[in-house]
Amino acid sequence: MASNLLSTTDSPSRSPLVLTQLAYPEGSIEPHFTLSLTAEERTRTRHRFTTDSGETVFLRLSRGTILHGGDWLQPETQDCWVRVVAKPEPVLTVTASNALDLLRAAYHLGNRHVPLEIALNYLRLSPDTVLEGMLMQLNVKVRKENAPFQPESGAYGHQHLQ
Repeated sequence: MASNLLSTTDSPSRSPLVLTQLAYPEGSIEPHFTLSLTAEERTRTRHRFTTDSGETVFLRLSRGTILHGGDWLQPETQDCWVRVVAKPEPVLTVTASNALDLLRAAYHLGNRHVPLEIALNYLRLSPDTVLEGMLMQLNVKVRKENAPFQPESGAYGHQHLQ
């Protein structure tokens, strides 16, 4: 099915898929393609990417759109479903022996406007040696790892303020 939708490998006369909108499927569906993107890549609204199966796609989304792992994209024709996956990337994962220490670490990172993934038992951020040193002084554990990174969108979510 996927080979009929994109022809970058079949026929030079057809264009790559242009994804223009977030989609909200009803029920359980299988994607035609998956698109694994880092946290930074998920902030791009106009860019060329390669799907996990090697097909070229172009994003042409509304300005200010931030994609999340689990989102669905479609072209204007709505004849194709593309699933966004949060691609594992280098991160620092912060844990603590108690909630107050983790909350304190979140406060200090937020005070520095650091993109941050917040969960009940961990914080996750992009690697930064200065922040890593600060965290080590806050009685928390910092682990370097490769993991999907889904930072908070902020108070304004998908909206773009003028």
